[in-house]
Amino acid sequence: MKIKNFLLLAFISLFVIGCQGGEEAATKKATTKKNTIKKAQKNQQGFLFGKVKETMDSGGYTYILLEFEGKDTWVAVPKMTVEVGDEVMLYPGQVMKKFHSKGLNRTFETIIFSQGPVSPPSSSSKGHGQMVQGMKSAHQNVPRIKKVDIKLEPLKGENAITIQEAYKKAKELDGKKVKLKAKVMKISKNILGKNWLHCQDGTGSEKARDFDITVTTKSEPKVGEVVIIEGILHKDKDIGAGYFYPVIIEDAQIKKAN
Repeated sequence: MKIKNFLLLAFISLFVIGCQGGEEAATKKATTKKNTIKKAQKNQQGFLFGKVKETMDSGGYTYILLEFEGKDTWVAVPKMTVEVGDEVMLYPGQVMKKFHSKGLNRTFETIIFSQGPVSPPSSSSKGHGQMVQGMKSAHQNVPRIKKVDIKLEPLKGENAITIQEAYKKAKELDGKKVKLKAKVMKISKNILGKNWLHCQDGTGSEKARDFDITVTTKSEPKVGEVVIIEGILHKDKDIGAGYFYPVIIEDAQIKKAN
């Protein structure tokens, strides 16, 4: 009798554990699927970039086969000049399935209709990988540069803030003009038609990640210069391609500090 009871209890225990394991596996599978869908949706918001493998014109459109990291993507844009081997960056667009082009007498399994290039095609660049890396070097969430020991007299007056305050007051300053004094630590030129700066003013900490701020501008200050920055602050800025900024200052006017 004791043996039978023991076996019965063992069977029940294994059954319960099996059910729990099944539930955990199902939950994990559902979570993975959900994350995959979210990632796919986010990627659709990103810019399209790669090397041109094939191109043709028809009906006022240029059809481009882009290759990036071994993956081919067909994109249609308003007619533009582009050649095989060029590297292009295009705006995102609507995804069409089983699209048939009468002019080409061809059906595309999947094609993206984009409004056109973010920047002109370049066949004289240093390489496709470097183009993408250049974009990544400018568009990064967490600064890769370290906090340096800087002591700057903060600006006073209307709209004046420090970099640390930009992070702390991001919600109330979102969409508003701000002004600050900072040192240019890094500059990536002519990416998406702008220059991207990393700036510090000595405030903030590496632990809180509020010591470095990204600034976009048409100006071209030099690395190491102390400058006055005046632009529009944005909170939680998603520019696509997977690049997200908790705080960024855009379209800034830059002048050298006295």
